[in-house]
This record gives sequence, structure tokens and C-alpha cells, in this order.
Amino acid sequence: MLVKVDNYDEQAIGICPKGTQGETVELGGILIVLPAQPPQKEIAGYGSPDHLQLWQRISMPQELSRIKSMDEWGEMPREFRQKFSPYIEEEFRRRRNGFWFYNDGKPTYITGRHYMMLQWTRMDIGYPNFLSFQRDIFLHLAACEADARCIGQLYTKCRRSGYTNICSAVLLDEATQVKDKLLGIQSKTGKDAQENIFMKKVVYMFRHYPFFFKPIQDGTTNPRMELAFREPSKRITKKNKTAQTGEALNTIVNWKNTTNNAYDGEKLHILYLDEAGKWERPTDIRDAWRIQRTLFDRRAKSNWKGPGRKHGESNGQGRKRVQRTVEGFEPYREERERKDKDGSV
Repeated sequence: MLVKVDNYDEQAIGICPKGTQGETVELGGILIVLPAQPPQKEIAGYGSPDHLQLWQRISMPQELSRIKSMDEWGEMPREFRQKFSPYIEEEFRRRRNGFWFYNDGKPTYITGRHYMMLQWTRMDIGYPNFLSFQRDIFLHLAACEADARCIGQLYTKCRRSGYTNICSAVLLDEATQVKDKLLGIQSKTGKDAQENIFMKKVVYMFRHYPFFFKPIQDGTTNPRMELAFREPSKRITKKNKTAQTGEALNTIVNWKNTTNNAYDGEKLHILYLDEAGKWERPTDIRDAWRIQRTLFDRRAKSNWKGPGRKHGESNGQGRKRVQRTVEGFEPYREERERKDKDGSV
């Protein structure tokens, strides 16, 4: 959502799901309007000494942690479900709207996707800590998703910044909410995409999600090719001759080998291109991107999401290839050139 901000010529991007407007920050050359700050007493950590105010992950209530599926939840006594339903509803609200907490005396907002990663996305190192620079990445990502002029996020990184974990967490968070979508992964090799990202991160993260965030899943608990949120196949018998329409999302997360036309003919919702600067010939990120950029669902603004890509570990030639790929796709370049030509700025 584009909004007008006082004392700025450029329009800003509002990222509040409820449409409120608070502080304006600048990240990556764009203006981002954060949600309005809630009353102090509603911010986590209120009343504690400043040096004790920090992000703290709160474990699930022990009674609720014993539940492993929605089927088990449905079999619990009514009183049990009434007791814990407000807790689950609050987690969905935080996932949607984000979360406020005091960080050394400063009210700090994190997006819903960032909250999901910190609170519910278990990694090989356990649950992650709050890092300020990762908050900036999530805020920038939220702006990319909210702005219809943007087709994705390009992040140039250093080693061990956690960006692969961030992208994996975002893919999973999105896939467990949307219907009839395809979310893809490519890396410098097919083996990297399958083992290092899909299996060791996306699937591992999903297996440790709480039951109330897990959609209906088809296949095994440890898939190697795709994570499919659809109704499991059922044998047609005399007593079961018609298909039943269930509540499955019919959404898939998969990976492809590193070829230029890997997803050609598919309709993508999100594509994560990992280590794009390290792709080896005959695969060329420039040729691949010419195909990939035409595959995204443009029927609704919220569905027009392009690739998250990182190439900070690439060599000099790799950086040049990625740089040439994104030339001409500078954010709002066409709009600025038009304004310059018209003399409006």
C-alpha cells in the first residue's frame, strides 16, 4: 500500500496489515511506514527494567504441546479446547499482524513472518535469536510484498547471515497459508536445492511446526521431492465412488534442477533463487530470469511475488552476471525517469 508521508517527496510503503501508520524508516532506498505503536501496556516487556527487555520466545503450554495433530485436537474434551482456543487465536493474530516488544527500553515492531521464524520455526541450531539486521530484512521484505510495483527482493550478503534460513522460513510460512499455489526453489546445483534447502531446512522446519499451523499433508513425513498440502489419495471402491472436497490447501513447495527452463510452463507464487551468482554454465541466471519473470501469478497484487535471491558468496564473474541481470529492474526506475522527463521532480 502506497501512502503519502509528511516531509518526503517520494511515496512510502505501508506494511501494516490493518492499515495503521506509525514511524517511517528508510531501508534499501525505499520509505517504509511501520504500524502505529500500541499502548505501552500492550507491548511485551512493559514494566521490566530496560536491561532485561529483550526478545523472549515463550514455549507452548505443556498440556497443549502434547497435541500433535488437528485430529487429536478435535478429540479433546470441549473444556480443553475452550481453554486453549484463545491462545491459538492469538498466535494466528500475531502471525498476521506482527508483534511488538520492548528491546532495551525501545518499542520494537517485528513483522508476522519474523515472529513466525523466531517463535515457531525450529532450525538445526534450535530456535533463532532476535538480530536487528534480520529485522531490517523482514521489514524490507514486507515492503516488497506490499508494493505492487515490486517483483521481489535481491539481497547481497556475507557468510552466515542467516538469509537462507530466512527465505526457507518465509517459503514455509506462505505455503501453509495460501491455496492452489506453487512455491519453488533453485540453487547453484540441484543437490544443493534438494538437500541443503528443501530437506534440511523447509521440511525440517515444517516437521517442528505446532499442530495448529500444519495444513493437511499428502505423502511422507520426510519428503524428498515436494511438500504437498493436499488431500491424501484414496482408493475408489464401491462404497467410495466420488471424490470428497476437503479443506486441503492444494499448495506445493518443490525444488528443481539448475537449468534455465526448470519452471517453464508453471505458474509460480514465489521462487527462491539461492546462490544465483554461482550458477555454472551452460546455465545462466540471465537466461533463466528471462523465463522466470513471466511465470508469476499476476491476477491479484498480493500474489505477484518474485524471487528472493542472494549472491553475496559468489565470485567476481558471478557478481557481474547477477548485476547485469537486474539492470533495468531498479526499483521504480521507470517511474523516476518519467518524472524527470516530465519535469515533475
